Amino acid sequence: MKSHSIALIPGDGIGRDVTAAAWTVLETAAKQSGFALAGTEFPWSCEFYKDTGSMMPEDGIETLRGFDAILLGAVGWPAEVPDSVSLHGLLLPIRKAFAQYANIRPHRLLPGVTGPLRAESFDILCIRENTEGEYSGAGGRVHQGTPDEVAVETSIFTRAGVERILRFGFEQARARRGKLASVTKSNAQKYSMVFWDEITRKLAAEYPDVTVTSYHVDALAARMIMQPESLDVVVASNLFGDILTDIGAAMQGGLGYAASANINPDHSVPSMFEPVHGSAPDIAHLGIANPIATIWSAAMMLDHLGERNAAERVMTALEATTARGIGTTPGKDRTEAITAAVVAALS
Repeated sequence: MKSHSIALIPGDGIGRDVTAAAWTVLETAAKQSGFALAGTEFPWSCEFYKDTGSMMPEDGIETLRGFDAILLGAVGWPAEVPDSVSLHGLLLPIRKAFAQYANIRPHRLLPGVTGPLRAESFDILCIRENTEGEYSGAGGRVHQGTPDEVAVETSIFTRAGVERILRFGFEQARARRGKLASVTKSNAQKYSMVFWDEITRKLAAEYPDVTVTSYHVDALAARMIMQPESLDVVVASNLFGDILTDIGAAMQGGLGYAASANINPDHSVPSMFEPVHGSAPDIAHLGIANPIATIWSAAMMLDHLGERNAAERVMTALEATTARGIGTTPGKDRTEAITAAVVAALS
C-alpha cells in the first residue's frame, strides 16, 4: 500500500485543534481511497520557544527534509512571544529552506457560506511569491534608541525568483480559465516593480493562450471588491500577495475558510500546507475553532501528493457540510461537530 509521511506542526492556540480535525479527515479519506498516511507530530511553537529559546531545534529543517509534506496549524502567541520572533523562527525558515516559492490561496464561496459582497460567482486563485521580495529580511537598524535611529528594510527581487513565480502563475492560468492578472506598483517603485512588469511581458510571449493584464496593486484591490468575477489567477509579490489574499479571505466569508499551500513544484523537498488564520488566542481552548480552512489546506496537500481522487472527495465532503449550514456561522458549531460532519459526508 502506498504511504505518505506527513510532518504535523500544530503550533499554537487553535492550531492544535484544527490540525487534529484535519488529520481525522485525512485518515478517513486515505483509508477509503486505499493509501496510508504516516504522521509525526512536532511540538514546535511559542511554548517550545519559551522552554528552549528557539522556535524549532537547530536540526529542525533537516528533520523535516525527509517528509513528503508538512501540515501546519498556526504559529504565534504575541502576548508572550513577539510575532517577529515566531514568524522568523519557524514559518519563514521552512518556506525559504525548501524553496516553497509558490504560495497558493484559493478564494471562492463554499455552498451555504455568505460573504460580504453581492457577487457569489467568483473563483480566484491567488499566487503569492513566497521566498523573497519584501519579506527577504535584508536590512537593519543603527543608532537604536537615539534621535538619529535609522531602519532599513530592503526588498530583493531576483530574475530567477520573479520568473519562476510568474511562470507558475501562467501555468495555473492555462490550466484554468486562461486569464492572468499580474500585480505591481510600477508607477511608484520604478526598479523592482518595473523589473517585474518587464519579465511579465517577456513570458507572455510564451503563453499566447493566456490573456495577461498588469494591474497596480491598489487598482487590483478595488477590482477584487467591485468585479471579483472578472478575475481568474492573480500573481503578486510577497507583500502584495499577502495583503490581497486577506481581502480574498474576507470575500469568501472570513479567515475560517482561507486555505493555503506553500509549494515547491518539483517535489524534491516537502511542501507545507496551512490555514491562513492565526492562532486566535481569544478563542483558544474553547473548542469552537472552525477547522474548514485547515481541512481545505489538507485537501490541497492530498492533491499535491498525487492523491487527486481523495482530494476531490474531501472537498466534496466540505461543500456538503457547509451546504447543510454546518461551519457557516462563527462560534455556532463546535470544532468536533464540524469535523464529524465532514467525516460523515465522506462515507
